[in-house]
Order: sequence, then structure tokens, then C-alpha cells
Amino acid sequence: SLDYCAEPKIDGLAVSLHYERGRLALAATRGDGSRGEEVTANVRTIRSVPLVLEGAAPSLLEVRGEVYMTRRAFEALNRRAAERGEKTFVNPRNAAAGSLRQLDPRVTAERRLDACFYGLGAGEGWAQPRRQSELLAALRGLGLPTCPENELVHGAAGCLEYYGRMQQRRASLGYDIDGVVYKVDRFDWQ
Repeated sequence: SLDYCAEPKIDGLAVSLHYERGRLALAATRGDGSRGEEVTANVRTIRSVPLVLEGAAPSLLEVRGEVYMTRRAFEALNRRAAERGEKTFVNPRNAAAGSLRQLDPRVTAERRLDACFYGLGAGEGWAQPRRQSELLAALRGLGLPTCPENELVHGAAGCLEYYGRMQQRRASLGYDIDGVVYKVDRFDWQ
């Protein structure tokens, strides 16, 4: 029986952020899985993304996460577009993706994107955590937002119970989700 880190799969756009000596140096979308789109200027406009990490930042850190738009920001964006006679977006995910890919970062800034982080791509000059729960705590300690609904659960029964609670809460979350993600809490479990 294993422990799992459980969290909703926020419906947004996957990104990787590279910090060098604690400063945001590069941001890219996942793209096709091997080649993404560089979106650093636009990510710098997202208020929840720190431009400089807090605390003792590693010399190099690549974090992976999701850029998304809350339902409230989505409704406000579509309301403004309708008032101006412009085309509205179909859903928050499409709005987030289109906003992050804008050529003008000022347009991105007006659209109120948000972000949360859940994974590590690379890290140098840092004692890497041995558990997913420790990684999430370390990311929060550096000032990077993580999903507030993440939770440590035990075994299959804990996973099913968490899933049931997220299904009940799904409509009341401030953002869209497209499921639940479970990660074994130990990185050395094999």
C-alpha cells in the first residue's frame, strides 16, 4: 500500500519555467512534447509567477506546471469582449492558451492568467526532495504556487475517496479541471 500525492488536473496549458540563480530566465510551453514555444515575456506578466525565487534558490531550477484562467477571469474577459463586439472564447483553457501565446505581453497581462506548479524538470545546486509531497513543499518555500487542493492520500481507498470529494467539489472550484492526478509519494519506490 503506497502513499500518493493527489490533486485536481487543472485544465490549462503546460509550461516549463527555468530559473537561473533564482531569477526567471526562460518560460516555454510543452508544444509537441519535444519542442515548445518560448513565452517568457508573457509569463512574466502572470502575477502568481515569481520573477525571483524566495529563500535559498538552487543555481538552476526547471519547474513544470500549468497556466490557466480562473472562471471569474474568463467570465470578465468574455464580458469585456462582448461589450466591444469582439469574439468571445469558448472555455477558460482556450482563453489561457490564446492569452499565453499573444505577441504583445500587455494583452496577456490584461487577461489575468494564473499558474500552479507540480513537477521538477531539472535542479542543480539543490538537494532534490525524495518525495512528491516534499517537492511541493519546497516549491511553495521558493514562492512558487502549487494547487491548494493537493493532498497526501493512502492506498487505493484514499485515492478513491479523494476522487469522490473532487467530483463533489468540481463545480465549486474556481477553475476547470479535467480529472485527478495521483503521483506515488516516493521517487525511489521502484
